[in-house]
Amino acid sequence: MLYEKQNDSVDPTTRDMWRIFRIMAEFVEGFEQLAPIGPAVTVFGSARLSADDHWYDVARTLGAMLARNNFAVITGGGPGIMEAANRGAKDAGGISVGLNISLPTEQHANSHQTISMNHHYFFVRKTMFVKYSHACVCFPGGYGTMDEFFETLTLVQTMKIDPRPLVLMGRDYWQGLIDWMDQTMNQKYHTIHPSDLKLFQITDDPEYACKIIVDSEKGRCWTPPHGGDVTTIQSRQISPEGTRFGVVPRTSPHVEIHPAQGDRTISSENGTTTRATKAPAPKKKRRKHL
Repeated sequence: MLYEKQNDSVDPTTRDMWRIFRIMAEFVEGFEQLAPIGPAVTVFGSARLSADDHWYDVARTLGAMLARNNFAVITGGGPGIMEAANRGAKDAGGISVGLNISLPTEQHANSHQTISMNHHYFFVRKTMFVKYSHACVCFPGGYGTMDEFFETLTLVQTMKIDPRPLVLMGRDYWQGLIDWMDQTMNQKYHTIHPSDLKLFQITDDPEYACKIIVDSEKGRCWTPPHGGDVTTIQSRQISPEGTRFGVVPRTSPHVEIHPAQGDRTISSENGTTTRATKAPAPKKKRRKHL
C-alpha cells in the first residue's frame, strides 16, 4: 500500500499473499450475508446532504416505496442520502442493507440498517453493490457516486452484467453531465455510441423511478442461447454476464442492438430479440506421420 509502513524484514510477496486471505474473507462474508435477501435496489448518493435537504426526503420516500414493492434497499451505509434510503426502507418494514467502509473522514454507519457490514476494500464493496441488485439509483453525490455510476454503466455497456434500470435522480444536478456526454463524447469525439446514452434514465420523481424498477422486474428473465427453457445443468446454465454464451442480454426497449454479420437472432415471447453466436468447432489435432 502506498502509505503503509514497510517492514524490511517481511518479504513483499509474502505480505501480498496474506492480503489475499483478507480479501477472500471479505468476499465470503458479503456472499453469505447478501445471497438470501432477494430482489434488491442499490441507492447511491452523497454522505454530505443533511436531513433537511430536499433530496434526503426524496431518497427516504423512494426507499419506502421500494420496500413496499418487496425490494431490499442497499446503500453504502453512511449518512446523507444513504441514511435516507435505509431509513425509508426500514420504516416501511423492508430489508435495509448498509455496506459500510472504513474511511479517514465523514463515514459512520447510520442507525437504519437491518443488515450491516463493514468493508476495508472499495472494490469488494462495489462488487456487492452490483452483484446483489436488480437496479441502481444515483442521487446527487460526489466522486464516490460518480465512480459508482460510471462503473455500473460500463458493466452494463460491456454486457458484463445483465441490463438493469439505472436511474439518475435530479435533472438539475445531472443534466449538465449528460449534455457533455452527448455533445463531447458522442457527437464530437465519438468515444461512445448514441445508444449508450439510452442505458440510463433521468427523473425528479421518486414514484416514476420506482415504477421503472417495478415494471422492469416483471419481465426479468433470460432467453437461452439456442431457445427452450433455461436449464439448471451447470455447463449450459445462463450466467448473469450473458456474454459467456455470446448472447446479447435483453436491454431497455429504447435500446437497439443489431446482430453482427453471421449471427442469428432469437425472438422471445414478448418479441425481444437476443443474439446467439455458434461456438467454433474444436480443431482436430493432426497426426504426425513418422
